[in-house]
Amino acid sequence: MNMKFGVVVFPGSNCDHDAYHVISKHVGQPVDFIWHKQTDLSSYDAIIIPGGFSYGDYLRAGALAQFSPVMQSVKEFAAQGKYVFGICNGFQILCEAGLLPGALIRNENLHFVCKHINIKVENPNTPFTTELSVNEVLSIPIAHAEGNYVCDDATYNSLEENNQIVFRYCDASGEVTSEANPNGSRANIAGICNFGGNVIGMMPHPERACEELLGSNDGRDIFRSLTNAIAKSE
Repeated sequence: MNMKFGVVVFPGSNCDHDAYHVISKHVGQPVDFIWHKQTDLSSYDAIIIPGGFSYGDYLRAGALAQFSPVMQSVKEFAAQGKYVFGICNGFQILCEAGLLPGALIRNENLHFVCKHINIKVENPNTPFTTELSVNEVLSIPIAHAEGNYVCDDATYNSLEENNQIVFRYCDASGEVTSEANPNGSRANIAGICNFGGNVIGMMPHPERACEELLGSNDGRDIFRSLTNAIAKSE
């Protein structure tokens, strides 16, 4: 398989090396770091916008990062049907840039939350979830202060109708409950995709759940799904 991944680096990104490690060591594919001022993405098959922070987050997470030169190229990249994966701060940036609907605001309890949680696979038919099963429960860590996903009723209804809700927070048995919601996200939403399915954003960190040593390897199949999708599209 000939494919290449890019990991975008903003000032303040701190999960870029985690994503790079997973792609290079666990997925076994070439990967580059892409500085946020870079604009040529023509050599890549998939772009990962990692977690951490981006400059200007004190205004609103991702509010300034959406104007970085690389993001216009990411929009063009996505419009070509290529794959874009936003994790945590990357999810926030994709929403601010209009590549995904809705927004991420302060956690309902106003506190930073860092722990392992459970998410349930709602849609196993995206390029990022084909190695997973519907209703499968994954143990994935979170680390965020602004993970509370919000949207208006029309947007939520559209997400539901078009199967764009990919993951929801749940308990260990797969029940979607308010107690299992770590940040107050609407309808326990933990991850969504765009209408075309080639752009996904999720608040939990699958790149931190790819080795048993870290407490879970449940995130590996998300990256393997993406690799398989790229291979099939070539």
